[in-house]
Amino acid sequence: MRVSRRRLLAATTATAALTVGPAQAAPAGPAGSHPLRTGFERLAADGYALLDGERVGVVTNPTGVTREVRHIVDVMHADDRVDLIAVFGPEHGFRGTAQAGGSEGRYDDPATGLPVYDTYQKSGRPLADIFTASGVDTVVFDIQDVGARFYTYIWTLYDCMEAAQLAGKRFVVLDRPNPVTGRSAQGPVLHKEFATFVGRQPISQAHGMTVAELARLFNKEFLTAPVPLDTVLMSGWRRSQFYDASALPWVPPSPNMPTPDTALVYAGTCLFEGTNLSEGRGSTRPFELLGAEGIDRRWAEAVNELRLPGAHFREAYFTPTFSKFQGKTVGGVQIHVHDRAAYDPVRTGIALLVTAKKVWSGFAWRPDNWIDKLTGSARVRTMIDAGADTDEVVAGWQDELAAFRRVRREYLLYR
Repeated sequence: MRVSRRRLLAATTATAALTVGPAQAAPAGPAGSHPLRTGFERLAADGYALLDGERVGVVTNPTGVTREVRHIVDVMHADDRVDLIAVFGPEHGFRGTAQAGGSEGRYDDPATGLPVYDTYQKSGRPLADIFTASGVDTVVFDIQDVGARFYTYIWTLYDCMEAAQLAGKRFVVLDRPNPVTGRSAQGPVLHKEFATFVGRQPISQAHGMTVAELARLFNKEFLTAPVPLDTVLMSGWRRSQFYDASALPWVPPSPNMPTPDTALVYAGTCLFEGTNLSEGRGSTRPFELLGAEGIDRRWAEAVNELRLPGAHFREAYFTPTFSKFQGKTVGGVQIHVHDRAAYDPVRTGIALLVTAKKVWSGFAWRPDNWIDKLTGSARVRTMIDAGADTDEVVAGWQDELAAFRRVRREYLLYR
């Protein structure tokens, strides 16, 4: 690793200035100003001192942008203060050209000429070998998360941290908001025997953390050996804030996450990936529209009778352009969240599963029991099959959730 005298002098100051916590919320500025600053904004404002003398590679995707929607790779590539030599793309790819379950492979980026390496479905020593072959000293991570355990970018973070440690590389996480707030953790906690790329380690289904907080938790709780880690925190973010309070542009983190409204429901309705119902892929409102052939108004009526906090459910019909029921008109519900603060996405997702099974005789789990991978154990599936109601299913995970919340508390960095 190349380390310049300037970096030795600057790194301690930069790290202290950018990574101390818990972070304090910045006071509101004058009209038109943006009190929230992302990790990248703070890194750039500090002249990239934290990266001085380092050969840098960036793990990112289309969400790694400035508030002027310039990609950080393009910004850093044009700046002589950064020795950016590689890019690492996750699921969907660095520039976002791939659908769910796909990536872009190895190529040279036409805009910058930088080599782009594919991290998707790579971990451990094979991924460490990619970092070694790239020639980087420091791996930087900057991707917008959506707050759900089964959204794969946080496990790209985990895998890259583990691989960086194996390769003897330093790791830097640039923080961004949790778009659905960081108020609390919700839902079942993963059981290790159900670990996959939609859940490597035992965290709750809705984790209520930022990527920097998760990185610190991963480093201390789950990695066999910690990686040299710096986290560049945001300023001006409060745990109670939804994404629209950030004044940041929303770039879809994946093709079926078009808006912050999608992220709001995703931690619950993604569970329908584990069923034979459409989770809304191929529609204009993925994860807000759910349905199947043969479902009618009775589903909306049944779930509305539960008076779930924060949401109404409308009888809806749609024709997916791809994925389940492609080209067929299906019936179901659309979720309309009217009170974000009261809405519980995980409880709502369970209620929708319970009511769908009651009103539609065609309901079935995916044959591979994918629902168990999404929920983190077989418990949700077996309880619903046994006739448990929403309250009973939710009660089943409360002890493990309380235990995770105690661990989580140690790593929270913002008020």
